[in-house]
Amino acid sequence: MEDFMKMECEKRLLLEFDSKSENEGFARIMTSAFVAGLNPTLEELADIKTAVSEAVTNAIIHGYGRNPGIVTLRAAICGREFYVEISDTGVGIEDVCQAMVPLYTTRPDMERSGMGFSFMEAFMDELEVHSAVGEGTRVRMKKQIGAGME
Repeated sequence: MEDFMKMECEKRLLLEFDSKSENEGFARIMTSAFVAGLNPTLEELADIKTAVSEAVTNAIIHGYGRNPGIVTLRAAICGREFYVEISDTGVGIEDVCQAMVPLYTTRPDMERSGMGFSFMEAFMDELEVHSAVGEGTRVRMKKQIGAGME
C-alpha cells in the first residue's frame, strides 16, 4: 500500500492521544466524523469503526500494556478511498505473521479473543502491519467507499 501521507488527498486527519482504553471510543467517533463526507453506507461505516477500534485497542493493550504512551491516528481521503494508520511506539510485535493468526493472543489473562487483525483484514480492503521489537507498531488500512455504486 502506498504511503498515503505522501499522496495528493483532499482531506487529512492527525490525532494523538493517550494510551487509555477510554480513547478507543474517541478514535471511533473522530474517524466516523472524518469519513462522513464520503456518505458511506452504514455497513461501510461499521466496518471502518470496527477496524479502527481493533487497531487502537491493540496499540493500547499490546503496545503499551500498563505503561503510558501515545497512540497516533492518521487518516486521509483520496477520491473515494479512505486510508487510516494507527501507530504506537510501544513494545512492538516479535512475530507479525503469528500475531495475525486468528485466535492468537499474547494477553490470554485479559480474555482477549485474538481476532483483532482478522477483523481488520475482513472489514477493510487492504491491511499492512509493520512492527519492530522495542520500537512499536504501525497498522495501515484502506477502504474503498461506495465500491458497489459504480
